[in-house]
Amino acid sequence: MQMPKKFIITSLLFFVLTINSYAQFGFSHELGVIAGPVAFQSDYGERHDFATNAGNSGYGIGIIHYLNFSYRAECNCYTPQTYFNDHFKLRSELSYNKTSLKHFGRWVDGNNNFATQLKAMKGSTAVTNVGMQLEFYPLSIRDFTSTVGSLAPFFSLGGQFSFYDPEAHSDLGPMNTQFSTPIKYIGATTNQGGTVWSIVSSVGCRYKLNDLSDLMLDVRWQYYFSNWVDGLNPDPTKYPENKANDWLVWVNFGYIYYLQ
Repeated sequence: MQMPKKFIITSLLFFVLTINSYAQFGFSHELGVIAGPVAFQSDYGERHDFATNAGNSGYGIGIIHYLNFSYRAECNCYTPQTYFNDHFKLRSELSYNKTSLKHFGRWVDGNNNFATQLKAMKGSTAVTNVGMQLEFYPLSIRDFTSTVGSLAPFFSLGGQFSFYDPEAHSDLGPMNTQFSTPIKYIGATTNQGGTVWSIVSSVGCRYKLNDLSDLMLDVRWQYYFSNWVDGLNPDPTKYPENKANDWLVWVNFGYIYYLQ
C-alpha cells in the first residue's frame, strides 16, 4: 500500500523541518525514543470488559523532540526566568502503533450463530501519527535539570494527524455475507486506509538519569475523531453501543537525550 509509505516519508520530512525551524529560536533541544503497550478501544469486543481491554492490545514506538524554553544551548546559559519557560516544554512526535483485534465478552459465549460469527471475526489496525503536545511541569524545570536523581511529573495536551490502515476478515469466509458476518457488521467494515485528527492527553514523570539524559514514563489517552480507525462502523442509530469513536490508551517508556 503506497499511502502509508508516502505518509511516513512526508511525516519524517515534517518532523525534521520542524526541528530545524525550532533551532532558529535559540532554545535547547531534546531528542528521545518511546515504546510500550497499547490498548485499543473499538467496535471489537464489549465495552468495559476486562478481556476486551486486555485482549485488544498491541504495541507502539516513536521518536520525540522537545523544545526546552528554559535553556539556551548556544550560550550554555539559562533564558530569562518566566513561569512559562520554567514549567512548559513543547513536544513533537512521530509514532506508529499496531493492534490486533477480535471480539471478547459475553456475546461470544455460547453456541448460537451470532456468537460463532463474532468469534470468527478478526482484525487489526496500524496507525502512523505526527503531531505536537504542550507539556506542563508543576515543579521547576531548572531545578530538575540541575539535579541528578530527581523526578519531574508532567501533564500534556495536544493534537495529532494520523493515517490508519485497518484490516478485517472472518475465518468463516469473505466478509459482508450472512454466513460469515453478524448482521450489524454487514456493510459496516472496510480494509481501506484513511486519515484522521485526534486529541492527545498524557500524564507522566521523568527521572534525571545523568546531566544529559532522562528516563520517562507516561500514560497517554488518544481520541480519534472517527469511528473507522479499526475498520468497523455499525450504524450508530441502530446500534448505539457502537456509537463511540475509536480511542486508545498507550503506556510509554522513553529515553531522552539533551542535545548540546
